[in-house]
Amino acid sequence: MSPIHPAPLPDDSAAPVRAGVPEHGRVPKYYAVKTHIAALLPDLREGELLPTERELALRFDAARETVRQALRELVLEGRLRRSGRGTAVAGPKLEQPLSLGSYTEGVRRQGRVPGRSLIGLDRHPAPARLAGELGLERGDPVWHLERVLRADDERVGLESTYVAVERVPRLESDFDPDSSFYSYLHERLGIGFGDADERLETVLATPREALLIGTPPGLPMLLIHRLSRDLDGRPLERVRSLYRGDRFSFTTRLTGWR
Repeated sequence: MSPIHPAPLPDDSAAPVRAGVPEHGRVPKYYAVKTHIAALLPDLREGELLPTERELALRFDAARETVRQALRELVLEGRLRRSGRGTAVAGPKLEQPLSLGSYTEGVRRQGRVPGRSLIGLDRHPAPARLAGELGLERGDPVWHLERVLRADDERVGLESTYVAVERVPRLESDFDPDSSFYSYLHERLGIGFGDADERLETVLATPREALLIGTPPGLPMLLIHRLSRDLDGRPLERVRSLYRGDRFSFTTRLTGWR
């Protein structure tokens, strides 16, 4: 049953109702400090440093560890970022559409400069499960293309692409690893994308992945698994894309029943 005098809804429909305050009205100290710090952010520029933990503790009459926990949550949410020994205001998250488009296109639409750093391009015999997904026989050769994803030179993700060597036999010599793989397939080989199955989940990066992306191992990540098919319905690529949870959000458009 609703209360007789419900609290007004927030102006921002994406904000939590009652600003996250539970019905009994008791708010953990760290959350109160977090709310106070968040209120400072609209008046600060991207990259501007916050006051030190000691200064914030004095301002909000809180313990240093309480302030540290509040800052840690704001960093995980992508509203702040670590900068040297301090904490700075982070820029807006990158919005990536859940669609059959490339990472390059999604980043460029937001006025950012996309980039990739090659970790490796290797040829392997396909294990049984991957072979089945790509419509191959076990042991058939596949390329494994692994790259760090960048936006304005900031490392924001890690992408592994698996594709049959028979589909792209000259990948090692003809493909620029800093460019869009989708553009290469379309413009150089005349291969178009028909549809794809995609699954999204939250994970923690492995120590190796965290090192490559440049994040702490405890930072939540968004993981997308994609199996794409060409215009003839033939399996084309298997992709594992790992995105920083503090720097990315994903969008899609839903339609009603007909």
